[in-house]
Amino acid sequence: MIRLIDGAEVARRLTMNRAIGIVRDAMIALSNGETRQTLRSIIDMEGGRMFGIMPGTLGPGRTFGAKLLGIFPENADRGLQSHQGLIILFDPDTGVPVAGIDAAEVTAIRTAAASALATDVLARPDATRLAIIGTGEQAHTHARGMAAVRPIADIRIWGRNLAKAEALATTLAAELGVPATAHAGVADTVAGADIICTVSGTHDPVLFSAMVADGTHINLVGSSRAGPREIDDALVRRCRFVADYRAGVLAQGGEFLHARDAGLVDDSHVVGEIGDVLAGRLPGREHAGQVTAYKSLGHVVQDLACGWALYRDAWSGLQFR
Repeated sequence: MIRLIDGAEVARRLTMNRAIGIVRDAMIALSNGETRQTLRSIIDMEGGRMFGIMPGTLGPGRTFGAKLLGIFPENADRGLQSHQGLIILFDPDTGVPVAGIDAAEVTAIRTAAASALATDVLARPDATRLAIIGTGEQAHTHARGMAAVRPIADIRIWGRNLAKAEALATTLAAELGVPATAHAGVADTVAGADIICTVSGTHDPVLFSAMVADGTHINLVGSSRAGPREIDDALVRRCRFVADYRAGVLAQGGEFLHARDAGLVDDSHVVGEIGDVLAGRLPGREHAGQVTAYKSLGHVVQDLACGWALYRDAWSGLQFR
């Protein structure tokens, strides 16, 4: 029987702290070479819409599958998540398809969980001031993720729509119990920030090196393909640049590719993967004044690992309720 797991069940079972643990193991396995995957395939559709296919396996004797994802930027105006799709899982012993899981909710949570892991090992231990560039679902989940790994004392938010930024600030202040404010400009938003999460989905840079203080950590999340970029070349060059998956960033990381094409960096600028840092093979932050960046393209092993944990929950419930 194929078990269908909807978004409400995902949100109920895949808490941020649980997702952080699951994603940690998955990213270490990826960097250990235990998993197998191809680069994501993206088909452009009309109106800026996209259809993405991300296949992979968690390794020998473990589940395999794919995430099928449609990206509809206008969904925010409809009260829907921009990412819509399914994670399809297969039994590792028989190849039988066993689960179809709401990909929108898993993506929202696991992406922020991965950024939280990166923040935990790359941000300064005393980092407490958070700036968020963007107002969509990833802005909300990233605030929750940062609060899971650092004692966030202040949140500042910028978005192209100030009213949406203000609404998000009100929501986060109530949910997390910390001051949260909306700002009209990016420079004002990031002034004094210890951690910056860019989740804007912009095509051209909105965050520039001159705006960023020494010692800041940046999670680059909004661009998931070659072309769009959220930060300028000078900031790319200034950062200690860590990938979620190095091969993916070298082929599809918009910010890195633009700086490389400009001749400012080469492939060695991507110093390694976050799984290498988590496993202790690669230093994270090297000194307090260093600017660090985690480039997130999103990775199917995160989806498969979270999906398999949810499926095992459902299987246990069906067997033993």
